[in-house]
Amino acid sequence: MPPASKRTAVPPSHRKVSAPVQRRGGRPSQEEAAQLADRILDAATDLFFARGYGATSIEAVAQRARISKRTFYHRFDDKATLFGAVLHRIIEGLRPPPAMPAVTGAGLGDVLRRLAGLILHAAVTPQALALHRLIVGESARFPKLAAAVTNEGSTQEAIALIARLLAQEARAGTLALDDPTVAAEQFLYLVLSVPQRRALGLGEPMTASELDRWASAAVDLFLNGCRTRASAGATSAERNVSGAGKNGGRDYGG
Repeated sequence: MPPASKRTAVPPSHRKVSAPVQRRGGRPSQEEAAQLADRILDAATDLFFARGYGATSIEAVAQRARISKRTFYHRFDDKATLFGAVLHRIIEGLRPPPAMPAVTGAGLGDVLRRLAGLILHAAVTPQALALHRLIVGESARFPKLAAAVTNEGSTQEAIALIARLLAQEARAGTLALDDPTVAAEQFLYLVLSVPQRRALGLGEPMTASELDRWASAAVDLFLNGCRTRASAGATSAERNVSGAGKNGGRDYGG
């Protein structure tokens, strides 16, 4: 009977050591943090629009986003801060992309028509309408909601831009305006009020082509009411010629 074979001991230095299992921990990456923030904002947006601001709790947002309340408070101080973040993301999503300039080297009529079209189409998107309903429905109980919309600044930016264009024409003597800022606000309400009301259910919503025609007609009505007598006889074609050096030498680019 052959002797049993002996097993040779392997020195510790020659033994193969399995690589330790990497355990995830610590701070999340920037990509993971952004994804988590988006998940929280998505959950909050859905709940704010469905239940209203007052009926939406931090607990409900955390449950919908599948996170702990501790994780929530690590990113947002309170519900008001969360709403501000939701509002900011919605408004930023409604802005035209930077590669789409609204004011560039065209006559005033063309510029206002372009601005009116961009603003009007953004105002009747589902998210914009849902936000409008939320603010109107909850602002009496939570006045800070309306203040948050005002502080976000998008409407004030549009008014300031339009007022600057109107003031330029008023100085040139082609428009008769006492207060370009007030005129800019009136212009926005002329463009937005009826289409927005109809999109909210107070009438038949307008189609995309009807919105474009409305925006163009609103610009014509507004400018016809603001023109001085000396310039009232100019035709639309003469006043809206594109290109540098046209429109009385005024260029709206930059």
